[in-house]
Amino acid sequence: MSGPVYALNLFDVSSKDEYLAYSRRSASEVGKHGGRVVALGRFREAEVGDIKPRQVLILVEWESRQAFDNYCNDPAITDLHEHRENGTEDYIWHLFDKLEDLRPVLKD
Repeated sequence: MSGPVYALNLFDVSSKDEYLAYSRRSASEVGKHGGRVVALGRFREAEVGDIKPRQVLILVEWESRQAFDNYCNDPAITDLHEHRENGTEDYIWHLFDKLEDLRPVLKD
């Protein structure tokens, strides 16, 4: 599938210093690579489901899967990813294709 991709990031902060080092540069680098932060959230409460709650939610819209891959694999920002990895724990990073409606999901 081509077109925009959403990256859902759920995680706990394990090192404030490491995550601050990541967050100081991440928005700029995400933008340079074709991404845009759509939402930031702090966990409030669990309503339904049995997933282990995480402290933080970040939803990023990427121009394409290729844009996401370019961000993840850019050798110039390897150190940036290390700060994210060292500053978080229990990380969930799921990708979703953008849908205009639910018909593709509801097809037989």
